[in-house]
Amino acid sequence: MKLVADLKQYLILNDFHSVNEAITNNSQLFRNTQSECDKKLMKLRDEMAMDLYDLEEEYYTSIFK
Repeated sequence: MKLVADLKQYLILNDFHSVNEAITNNSQLFRNTQSECDKKLMKLRDEMAMDLYDLEEEYYTSIFK
């Protein structure tokens, strides 16, 4: 049993191709997620800027200041 466990551990620790492939896949996944988050944040920023502009315009042209 110890020999089987040692072989499994050796294969897991020294299987660089699979490890590199997993790292590459995770890296690409995280980059895609980051890109999506950046796009959503920029859209939110633009919407907030437009809303702020509209609110400022309403405030400064209001007779109820």
